Amino acid sequence: MQPKPPRCLGSLVAALGTACQSHTIADGPQSNSIPVTQPGVAAAPSPAPTAATEDPTLVPNLDPLQARQLRRKLVAEIAANKDVRSESVLQALRNVPRHLFTNNALLDLSYADHPLPIGYEQTISQPTIVAIMTEALELTGKERVLEIGTGSGYQAAILSLLSRQVFSMELVEDLGQAAKLRLANLGYRNVQVRIGDGYQGWPEEAPFDRILLTAAPPSVPQILLDELTANGILVAPIGRAHGAQSLYRFRKMKSSIEQEELGGVRFVPMIPEKAGY
Repeated sequence: MQPKPPRCLGSLVAALGTACQSHTIADGPQSNSIPVTQPGVAAAPSPAPTAATEDPTLVPNLDPLQARQLRRKLVAEIAANKDVRSESVLQALRNVPRHLFTNNALLDLSYADHPLPIGYEQTISQPTIVAIMTEALELTGKERVLEIGTGSGYQAAILSLLSRQVFSMELVEDLGQAAKLRLANLGYRNVQVRIGDGYQGWPEEAPFDRILLTAAPPSVPQILLDELTANGILVAPIGRAHGAQSLYRFRKMKSSIEQEELGGVRFVPMIPEKAGY
């Protein structure tokens, strides 16, 4: 596949003015195996909304016709690029009002295919990257998903329409609390937000069928692999802050992890709580 034009990536990319980095999708998977321990048994999940219809929680003054038209146009452009083929993922992008997660950005900016600042040197991810990472999770609607890096809550809202329950962790307390309130007010009732260190996982709710990281650790944390169910999938950018990074999909087998490289990316590092913010 020919490389696509450069894109800015990641819900934790540091300033919007940072130069975009190139993102390409690998021609084919690259696999190896890593020994792992046997997971536990998942708790009973709760019902989720569906991405098949328009979100009934939205009222016209919050999601005006212009926003819906811009959203449909954006998703049509993403579909035309053929990086994302899942109709359920594309439909979720059509349904979630990104402008309500972008700190009062103008509608035109909210529906441009690039990240936007949300405070604390953080951004809401580029829609194409949200779609690629979401598709890589291979969601069927039955999964319990752990997200590391809530940001404004946009990715969690997308996940909520495609999975049974979402558990989202955010290190920056103000961002996490604002996202929690926003998601609740918009009716995404199958999302729980917790303030905490993603490196420690969420043991009280583990194991998870899917795990998504929105910042890059140098290697996948073993705690998160341990919190993944058998046949579970973890999607994450992996690499050093100022070095090469790639997007990976890890699939947990009975006694090993299959590792797939999906393409080169650029994210800010995943920061442990002890490092401060």
